[in-house]
Amino acid sequence: MTLVIWADGRLVEQGQGALSAVDHGITVGDGVFETCTVFGGQVFALTRHLARLERSALGLGLEAPDAQRVRDGVVAVMDAAVAEAGPFDGRLRITVTAGTGPLGSGRVPGAQTVVVAAQDGAMAPTSRSARSPWPRNERSAVAGLKTTSYAENVVALADAVAKGGDESILPNTVGQLCEGTGSNVFVERGGELVTPPLSSGCLAGITRALLLEWGAEEGLAVREAEPDELPFDVLDEVTLGEAQLVLTSSGRNVQPVTWLDGAEVPVGKISSVARELFEERCRQHLDP
Repeated sequence: MTLVIWADGRLVEQGQGALSAVDHGITVGDGVFETCTVFGGQVFALTRHLARLERSALGLGLEAPDAQRVRDGVVAVMDAAVAEAGPFDGRLRITVTAGTGPLGSGRVPGAQTVVVAAQDGAMAPTSRSARSPWPRNERSAVAGLKTTSYAENVVALADAVAKGGDESILPNTVGQLCEGTGSNVFVERGGELVTPPLSSGCLAGITRALLLEWGAEEGLAVREAEPDELPFDVLDEVTLGEAQLVLTSSGRNVQPVTWLDGAEVPVGKISSVARELFEERCRQHLDP
């Protein structure tokens, strides 16, 4: 599997030292990131991802990343990766940290660290998911931001994997359906495909937004839920086969769930149409 890494202006080998041991992104997870899908050696929805990268940085109290510096890293990585692997499918990750800092939580103003990496790989067509025993805090200071402080997600995902899944579905603190560790969720019920509102604490996913936009353009019954419309126990309807579940993310596109908490579950008709629509549109519109 090809892996190409660019760190602060230079290409580095996997395992080669690239960051300071006191980079605040390492010591306290003080940074933000984006993961983009790569189709045929081209980065999908880069403009939207860079806009969200800036929103996350500002929300974390960091300066807006230097967009040209980030784009230079993307070009360097993609040129090297395509030269090595050809026009590949996979993913590209952009990470921006607060740069070098003290060993505590306090920041020292200085140059940010930028790392870009690309790797080839295929998306799974379906997901096996499990409910998380831990909630997402919708009132957190970093709710809705894509930060490198990812320990909660790592633990929740490990729990799902131990149960036989590949994603963990989280409630929020008031018992509403929220999101996966690295995905947004849609529930198909009552002839509609409905996703939790951003007020639930979920990330404003790029794939989520595009499915809402493209679905509306095609007359698909897909929308954002009302604040109290999707309680976490709506997943009981999924395991009973009365509703269906879909995950969306840059690593999954639109991915139906076929197994939830040990039960095989069917794929909904609207879910299948939504998946086909996204697969078609995303390759026609590389920077929507």
